[in-house]
Amino acid sequence: MTAPSKSVLTVSGLRVSSSVSGGGPGTSAPLLHDISFDLGAGERLGIIGESGSGKSLTALSVMGLLPRGLSASGSVTVMGQEIIGLDDRRMRRLRGSVVSMVFQEPMTALDPLMTVGRQVAEAAGRTDVADLFEDVALDPARMTAYPHELSGGQRQRVLIAMALADDPELLICDEPTTALDVTVQDQILDLLDELVDKKGVSLLFITHDLGVINRMCRRVLVMSGGEIVEAGPTGQILRAPAHPYTQKLVAASLPGSPAEVGPVGEPVLALREVTRRYGTTLALDDVTLEVRRGERLGVVGGSGSGKTTLLRQFAGLDSPDSGVVEVDAGVQVVFQDPHSSLNPRLSVGRSIAEGMGRRHSPRVAEVLTEVGLPEDAAGRYPHQFSGGQRQRISIARAVAGKPEILLADEPVSALDVSVRAQVLDLLDRLVDEYGLTLVFISHDLSVVREVCTSVAVMHQGRIVEHGPTEQVWANPQHEYTRSLLAAIPRL
Repeated sequence: MTAPSKSVLTVSGLRVSSSVSGGGPGTSAPLLHDISFDLGAGERLGIIGESGSGKSLTALSVMGLLPRGLSASGSVTVMGQEIIGLDDRRMRRLRGSVVSMVFQEPMTALDPLMTVGRQVAEAAGRTDVADLFEDVALDPARMTAYPHELSGGQRQRVLIAMALADDPELLICDEPTTALDVTVQDQILDLLDELVDKKGVSLLFITHDLGVINRMCRRVLVMSGGEIVEAGPTGQILRAPAHPYTQKLVAASLPGSPAEVGPVGEPVLALREVTRRYGTTLALDDVTLEVRRGERLGVVGGSGSGKTTLLRQFAGLDSPDSGVVEVDAGVQVVFQDPHSSLNPRLSVGRSIAEGMGRRHSPRVAEVLTEVGLPEDAAGRYPHQFSGGQRQRISIARAVAGKPEILLADEPVSALDVSVRAQVLDLLDRLVDEYGLTLVFISHDLSVVREVCTSVAVMHQGRIVEHGPTEQVWANPQHEYTRSLLAAIPRL
């Protein structure tokens, strides 16, 4: 019988509460309920769940980084040291040397006014950190760069270098690849995989992506509503989930049915030998593309491939340096981030009415119902809704004026897996009901396959492959298309 590995992290009866305004002395609202689990030396444990499930709060409790106004009770020990109630001075000694964390968004975790080399040096407690840059496959020449001068993947490598600089016993990764393209995500996961094994560090990996958990962790906890609803070996839970919430997550993560090909008509959108340059960056390089009436075209590629620039040409938000853009029908756009694309000062009803060119319209209630929101949502404001609900509002605004063409720019990339499935189903239904022509921008071929009947693959400003989605999926001709397909995390 194998002896159990020594415990690096033990969480027992963890509860996190927030003070309730106006609730009287001692009144609090629980956000985490009786969280208990163990993580042994060299083990990898995943935590999955959607926004608001409590997975990030659990990680912040382990780091002693709970936001002001939240309090923790129960027990969290790292290498035998109790974290709950530990003062900040002593907790700072543990961060980096015993427990360290890679955050989701490196641009908020890195100091924009300090070179990345200096930031890694401060984390390592030494000046020569070229070896740490080499460990994360970054050229040491990049040490003099500032965060904004690096790509998203490079910034995440800097955070990993900082997190591992002082050889911690426990590494926490909180959604470290959610904001990355699928090919860059693949590279970062490979890097984490290699470094965790090489350094023998215990890993607590938090995500809403079951394919990523399947790749990275042997054991998994499923969280919902601040509780652990299921726990066990990853393969077992993904093959035979017992809890209804886990079953819903797994179902939403499985590949959907390919979009069916319908009849298409004459071209309604076209780029003819279009070139667009921003400074020294060639965003579109002699691109020619036609979209026919009723077609559902997916445009896929990584950051900087030119796909959003292409959409901006069709939307009339940008002009080419050379070439011709033809648009023969009314166009509306659904943007990636509804939080920034919806006016926070306008009620939802007013935003949707303005999408029709009016201040008020009786059609607002009808459109809200069509996108699965109650009619009384019209009187509320964007901040009062979840991310998925805000994206439904953006779609309602886009279709309210009954356009012929819908341009969707990464409309589900920021959403949890089950919310993403709901929004894709909604788009699919509305495109059919309205008889829309759809141009759908994404970095994820598996998402495009569910919604689009044809696909154009972009790389370095050029279309490197174009054809029926199922044909491209089954038999990709270009090496870059093959790399996009290979990088999709599988269940």
